[in-house]
Amino acid sequence: MKERVVIGLSGGVDSSVAAYLLKEQGYDVVGLFMRNWHDTTGTLAGDCPWYDDQMFAELVAKRLDIPFHYVDLSKEYRRRVVDYMFSEYEHGRTPNPDVLCNREIKFDVFLKEAIKLGAERVATGHYCRREEIIVDGEPVYRLLAGSDPNKDQSYFLCQLSQEQLRYAMFPIGEMLKPEVRRIAEEQKLATAKRKDSQGICFVGKVDLPVFLQQKLKSKKGDIIEIPAEWEGYAKSRSDELEDLAQPYLYTPQDGTKVGEHNGAHFYTIGQRKGLNVGGKPKPLFIIATDVEKNVIYMGQGQDHPGLYRRALRINNNEMHWIRPDMALADGDSKRFSVRIRYRQPLQWGTLTQTQDGAYIVFDQPQRGVTPGQFAAWYDGDELVGSGVISM
Repeated sequence: MKERVVIGLSGGVDSSVAAYLLKEQGYDVVGLFMRNWHDTTGTLAGDCPWYDDQMFAELVAKRLDIPFHYVDLSKEYRRRVVDYMFSEYEHGRTPNPDVLCNREIKFDVFLKEAIKLGAERVATGHYCRREEIIVDGEPVYRLLAGSDPNKDQSYFLCQLSQEQLRYAMFPIGEMLKPEVRRIAEEQKLATAKRKDSQGICFVGKVDLPVFLQQKLKSKKGDIIEIPAEWEGYAKSRSDELEDLAQPYLYTPQDGTKVGEHNGAHFYTIGQRKGLNVGGKPKPLFIIATDVEKNVIYMGQGQDHPGLYRRALRINNNEMHWIRPDMALADGDSKRFSVRIRYRQPLQWGTLTQTQDGAYIVFDQPQRGVTPGQFAAWYDGDELVGSGVISM
């Protein structure tokens, strides 16, 4: 009897080709489309409407002659992803909803719906790979980077557990994007020429302040420009991990007021657009936000020292090891290659576990270390753990 695989058909080319490959490999393939969002507040017109996605998903299922099902997971998505987003922004942190969507929805709520349909495995169109090995006589699942370096999406899965990976299949993980497009065209799949979706997972591209104003109120505050010569940058730091990871702390008196904003919680470190402050020799970037005092701090130019940090901290309760057998004990350190955002080239650093939290000290200062984002660390091409940047 064929092994049943339920694939998340999103209406995009990647999941479409994944479904085709599974069928070619002899699996009993079932397509399942999930609708996770209804509200259009803040969504940019014409972007990623769910009904188009469902229509394309159905066309692909029909072309491949596989059963097609639909499930509405919007209540769970709002509770477990969007409400988390609002809460994080309110507290001055910048979340990554795509990472949360994979952990909380695609490989949890969706997985349970797939099992109801008789699934023995669940597949997605992610560009990453999964490998099973045996450690101490037990199966262990490795999450590996996708073979296409331009499309590797392992970072978005950095919060998955061994139990979630046990069910997971990534049929296009070994492929390059042009090859995926070619197969879609050869098989006359409706999604062959569809653009890749962008923006927040299942919501689409949004005007973030408008989107967040559903729950977070606007409130006027000052924008302060901090000069590159600010005295705090010249102060040498000790080699203590806590000191190295400490962000720069500014006060309005350290710089000059250059404008006003509508709420510090709407903005994030490294952001350049959306504040309408001009007339400077170099572009202005946000280097810090203070949601308690409702102040945004900015600096001129890509090389402004306020944009760079040597280390970051992760609270122990926000540490996650995809490979628990590789977790560090208190006092242990190990070198990993690390990324702090999707598409960032891997950066070498040392992860140290302490009783008070984990610290990553980079070989080179990193631009835009942002609380609320996920740091993910790799051993070779295997993603072994991740954590939420606390500072």
